[in-house]
Amino acid sequence: MKKIVAFCFFSIALLISSCTPSPEKQARELLQKSITAHEKENSWENLSAIKFRKWTRLLNEDGTIESETDQLNEFRIKPYFEGKISWTKDSVAHVSSWDGSQMNYLMGGNEVLNADFLAQKKKDLDAAFYALAQPWELLDDGPKLSLAEQKTLENGTLVDVILVDYGPESDTWWYYFDPITHLMIGNEVQLKDHRSLIYNLSYDESSGMLLHGNRESFRVNEKGEKLYLRAAYRYYDYELIFE
Repeated sequence: MKKIVAFCFFSIALLISSCTPSPEKQARELLQKSITAHEKENSWENLSAIKFRKWTRLLNEDGTIESETDQLNEFRIKPYFEGKISWTKDSVAHVSSWDGSQMNYLMGGNEVLNADFLAQKKKDLDAAFYALAQPWELLDDGPKLSLAEQKTLENGTLVDVILVDYGPESDTWWYYFDPITHLMIGNEVQLKDHRSLIYNLSYDESSGMLLHGNRESFRVNEKGEKLYLRAAYRYYDYELIFE
């Protein structure tokens, strides 16, 4: 009799586990809900090009301003990826661009040819697009996604959490979503030398999609507790072209 009862419990547990979606599938289901929440009149799938301005203020630990930039970002997504970021610093024009096969950089009209410098600028350009293109780009096949346990952020907000794994030696990312609206409300990243927590303070709805508006980035400790405000961002003047 005991063997029969044990077998029944085992069978029920096996049935329940087989019916429970994997953490990766749960993460992708949450992302689909978030994408639906971020798309009102238009969809990212139909987007072929986007242009916007991004104002950035970096702050030192003591609260003093390290730098300010106001950049024009232009990205073509289809039929292949191209990008250009333009800004002026100390009266010198900077243009960083990727034409689909080669990275170029102009400083004051002069071309910079240093290979290491260009490689870093390519990373910066990719990062600028990556920051903008969430939550959509998380559905790419590259990273491994998994739904983690809900958590309460340091400001008291309860969030759904998706852990993003880009492989060994890569940064670890967590993306935070409102459990009710499914909007992406922030993310956290563990880099080699520090940890950052970014909040989405507002969204721009002018394009028929909810895209970044104002954001803040804090340096935090391993517990997610704020150490100081590191950066403030404002995305504005969006222009989108759809297929």
